[in-house]
Amino acid sequence: MNPIRKLFDILFDYYGPQKWWPCQTGLRWEIITGAILTQNTAWTNVEKAIGNLLVADVMSPESVLATPDEQLQELIRPAGFFTQKCAYLKAMAAFMLEREVAFEQSTDVWALRREMLAVKGVGRETADSILLYAFNKPIFVIDAYTRRIAERHLHLDGTLHYDTLQKFFMDALLPDVAIFNEYHALIVAFCKESCHKSGCGEICSKISDIAI
Repeated sequence: MNPIRKLFDILFDYYGPQKWWPCQTGLRWEIITGAILTQNTAWTNVEKAIGNLLVADVMSPESVLATPDEQLQELIRPAGFFTQKCAYLKAMAAFMLEREVAFEQSTDVWALRREMLAVKGVGRETADSILLYAFNKPIFVIDAYTRRIAERHLHLDGTLHYDTLQKFFMDALLPDVAIFNEYHALIVAFCKESCHKSGCGEICSKISDIAI
């Protein structure tokens, strides 16, 4: 078994299903909002911003576009960079109103990704998170946690270009939405509990003994 798949099995056995994406309403737009707001900030801050949006009943593309910029910026202020993220949310809201149905129906993941990357404020990680978690498309998300475990536990270069590192994971796994979803969530759980930025914890040493 290849190390990438083996590490998934080990993490899944240890942590169990993570039931991601974290979402209060189950609405696609909440997932999209979270993917945008989590840029350069902690998820706890995103939860506060999403809580504000829910209380204000601004949790749809239509309501986002109808909300004045200053009001929307104040609602999402806890997520930081609120001026930029306000513009990003509005750009994505307009895009979704036009393209959501097409995204639901299309199976051309890479064409959809190219479209989404053209939206203001959407980079690779954000686009892939939206495609995977909001539209159930089989694409693997690379984030800082993935780079960390790739370097420490899979003997891969953590500084590889996003698309190159993504290909390593996607080539090693079946093109399965459930596996891509679960793996990313397990990596987050693992890095939060043991594989910290400052160094490895006890679970890391156990995994290193087994995974490679």
